[in-house]
Amino acid sequence: MYQTNLPHMLAKSALPRSVQDYNAALANASGFLQEIERAHANPLPGDPLAKSTFSESTSPTSGLTYYDLETGAKFVYPLLTPLRNEIPRVSGKGGIQANWRAVTGINTTGLRIGVSGGNRGGVQAVSTQDYSAAYKGIGIETSVDFEAQYAGMGFDDVKAIGAKVGLEACMLGEELLILGGDTSVPLGQTPTPSLAPSTSGGSLTSTSPYSVICVALTLDGIVNGSVSGGIQGAITRVNADSSSDTFGGGAGQQSANATASISSGTTGSIAATVAPVIGALGYAWFWGAAGSEVLGAITTINSLVITANATGTQTAASLGTNDNSSNALVFDGLLYQAFKSGSNAYVSYLATGTAGTGSTLTGDGAGGIVEVDAALKNRWDNYRLSPDTMWVSSQVANNLSAKILAGGTNAAQRFVFDADQGALGGGVMVRTYLNKFSMAGPKTLDIRVHPNMPAGTILMTSRTLPYPLSNIGNVMQIRTRQDYYQIEWPPRARRYESGVYADEVLQHYFPPSMAVISNIAAG
Repeated sequence: MYQTNLPHMLAKSALPRSVQDYNAALANASGFLQEIERAHANPLPGDPLAKSTFSESTSPTSGLTYYDLETGAKFVYPLLTPLRNEIPRVSGKGGIQANWRAVTGINTTGLRIGVSGGNRGGVQAVSTQDYSAAYKGIGIETSVDFEAQYAGMGFDDVKAIGAKVGLEACMLGEELLILGGDTSVPLGQTPTPSLAPSTSGGSLTSTSPYSVICVALTLDGIVNGSVSGGIQGAITRVNADSSSDTFGGGAGQQSANATASISSGTTGSIAATVAPVIGALGYAWFWGAAGSEVLGAITTINSLVITANATGTQTAASLGTNDNSSNALVFDGLLYQAFKSGSNAYVSYLATGTAGTGSTLTGDGAGGIVEVDAALKNRWDNYRLSPDTMWVSSQVANNLSAKILAGGTNAAQRFVFDADQGALGGGVMVRTYLNKFSMAGPKTLDIRVHPNMPAGTILMTSRTLPYPLSNIGNVMQIRTRQDYYQIEWPPRARRYESGVYADEVLQHYFPPSMAVISNIAAG
């Protein structure tokens, strides 16, 4: 703002009525311009025209600035539960476990059926087997403070979000159990590692011997373990009602330690291997001075090459000496129903191979995989079965594609072109595999990536059995005493507390229809 006589001057500059008045107006206008120039030359203190009263804030949450927040929270986490979505769910009839019996073989002694005149034939032998699967409760809790609900008004219903994420967390946990829950296949003590030291290939020194300890891991141990965070032995969980549960975290009993020394220099390495453990899907490796071994690697094959000091913080001593691989609070998933003694499922661990490299899948040069064909042939030869799905990790899916497409025969490849697409894209992924061992001729298996399958393992399953009148509607099913339900607990503090629960068990009526190939190295 400037000091001028603008109102007075403007009032004098009205439309002139004569030449005299016109000349007077010009004089007034000239004076008006002079006043403007003097005002610019002598601004008020602070120069108000040099700085705005209001300007745009540099922060989205300060000043007179609108906060452009879209209503409703966005949920950006994966909810992938293919087995839970596809396996049928049926209602149980009470009791503490599901029980069933099966006739698994007829004329098991191979009795000849020829008879002599007037005489009766021989009496066949029939094999039967009893099965049972105990029901287990599953569930998870969520809480929402009253203030959190108040603060969210106008943005989202925080209480409803709590119920949604509780249900989804329970579903994700159930998917992991269906694939690899382990209640009855303890891994036992991990075998003692075999060590081969070298003066090259790493940065180990010859100053002191190195001690190495190995711990076999279940699927639970693999999924919830990391070098930085450690692996879990015995877990004691404090529950929402202040009770507690103790259960195994998926780690077998640690091995005895093995020691090796670098003969000279500062560029040493140690190749470490351990005999495969049935039921193990990975191994945790600890090394350092004897008695102070630290976690340094987790592998999905039974070997590694130690090239430097371990970078983790968990010590082998902190795990204790017990086998904490199984969990009495859960049911056996598909993998561990296959691993279970007496299941008659096909289980194969690839050879150890070179330490740290392992054994990869083997292409047969004709668009097939040697190890996969061996499993399919075994199921056909022994049970006249043809699995229809291979569940794999992303690593194995990639390796399958590379091996199959590297086949030396044109017949091993099929290309489908879509004329409507109008473009050719790069990249190839094999989605099915041809099973040559089937009564009805070649049969395709779907190759499906499972989000929880560890690298290095293949699980084959069957949706149907090729046996007439088998009296089996679902080869596998979730049998529930009580399917999903939500409880909103009475308030005991100023928060809403709720839990999502179910009571169920996974039934597999014929485990021999499954096949597992593990200890597969990348490549």
